[in-house]
Amino acid sequence: YDDGVAYRFVTDMAGTVKVRNEELSLTLAPNDSIWFPDETSFLSHSERLYRLLAISDIADTQMCCLPAVIVKSNGLKVAVSESDLLDYAGLYLRGSGGGQSVLQSKFPPYPLEEQLYRDRTVKITKTADYIAETKGVREFPWRVFAIAEKDGDLIENDIIYRLGSPLRLKETSWIKPGKVAWDWWNANNLYGIGFKSGINTESYKHYIDFASRHKIEYVIFDEGWSKPSDLFELNPDMNMEGLFAFAKERNVGIILWVTSKALDDRMGEALDRFEKWGAKGIKVDFMQRDDQKMVNYYEKVAIEAAKRHLLVDFHGSYKPTGLSRTYPNVLTREGVRGLEHSKWSADITPQHDVILPFTRMFAGAMDFTPGAMVNATKENFRPIFTQPMSQGTRCHQLAMYVVYESPLQMLCDSPSNYDREPAIMEFLSPVPTTWDLTKVLNASIGHYVTVARKKGSDWFIGSMTNWTPRDFSLKLDFLDGGNYELTEYADGVNADTYASDYKKSSRQVKSSEII
Repeated sequence: YDDGVAYRFVTDMAGTVKVRNEELSLTLAPNDSIWFPDETSFLSHSERLYRLLAISDIADTQMCCLPAVIVKSNGLKVAVSESDLLDYAGLYLRGSGGGQSVLQSKFPPYPLEEQLYRDRTVKITKTADYIAETKGVREFPWRVFAIAEKDGDLIENDIIYRLGSPLRLKETSWIKPGKVAWDWWNANNLYGIGFKSGINTESYKHYIDFASRHKIEYVIFDEGWSKPSDLFELNPDMNMEGLFAFAKERNVGIILWVTSKALDDRMGEALDRFEKWGAKGIKVDFMQRDDQKMVNYYEKVAIEAAKRHLLVDFHGSYKPTGLSRTYPNVLTREGVRGLEHSKWSADITPQHDVILPFTRMFAGAMDFTPGAMVNATKENFRPIFTQPMSQGTRCHQLAMYVVYESPLQMLCDSPSNYDREPAIMEFLSPVPTTWDLTKVLNASIGHYVTVARKKGSDWFIGSMTNWTPRDFSLKLDFLDGGNYELTEYADGVNADTYASDYKKSSRQVKSSEII
């Protein structure tokens, strides 16, 4: 393609074959570097920080998940990932050590024996001496190298989606992207209400009412509606059938969180029950692997969910590999160090936020879960699990709804916090989650990004910076002719000391103008 190259192996052998290894070696220039998401083992949520490392400094004991982005000494960027990962193990890269500027492939071996750890993590206790046992007649995953002259090209590039297997569902009109009111990040903290908040019927009625008032398509019932290890042991404080009826009356869909192990144990029964209740989707969590067995589990979930008209959001997952082209009910997935980490760490900084659009998001949709209404400067931030906040400004959070791609996009904070902010909801209620056209207006990995996206006749622009304050002059020449009304949410004059400070304003603009 004009924006990248890819290759794959195609075999034509009788019966089944065991693939013992697949070798990929990338020999680079001595001064090349890489945005490298370190991994410590194959048991991983793929929620890594991206560090810019000299390739010659990477030891042969270091490996990373994908995508990774190579920075050539001449300024070109090369994003490395894979697509059409089906019935095979996921690809990792490792260093060669000894000062060599060489990256090598590495794959998780096939699991032979597994053991459940606590109530949700399935660890591998014995592995085979091969990475896949598969059909002898087949096409293997694409090894993808997207080439970008400008950093913003990585955001506009959809080569991973293009290389996914074509659509395998017969009918897709039931697949509805949208926004989601989410309970877990805000720890079900509701206030100014007449009942005790928690994982109970009254609280979820409140979430559903909030979603209905603001035309938010979905509410997630996250951990707690059932026993995590048993989807048929329901929380006695929740009237599930009553809540589904309540949500249906208010035109709000319910998405149910499940652990991958509990779903796998009784998949058919569980999905049949969800369909009977009227659920619209499932959020499947804690896979934490991408060996061949687990990769096949993803496809099985996609197929079985589609049979029952259920959307899928994969958490505790590996990166996208084009599966949403093949099974478009798979709307989004995690595999990203997202805003949840602000509940227990200081990792989610504005710099991290402006690395992700060029690295992890290159592979496809990412469920970062934006929308924090308690915003903090670097000095004032504290990780508080039950009353979380974000680093950076309020408008930094709003911009994520335009910059970050996720057809199922969370509103992570409490309905009580959003209800205090009617002007904010005037943006969050109508902002789309899918787009007709994307243009990157300015971009530098780890520094800043401005993305313009079109939906129908409306344009949305999101701009984010790291901790460094910046002003930009943006040409509006991407607009069609005529007059437009610009509604702007901008950092307030005191946002550097009180991060939630913002100003909303409106004015008329033309495509010939610079803002």
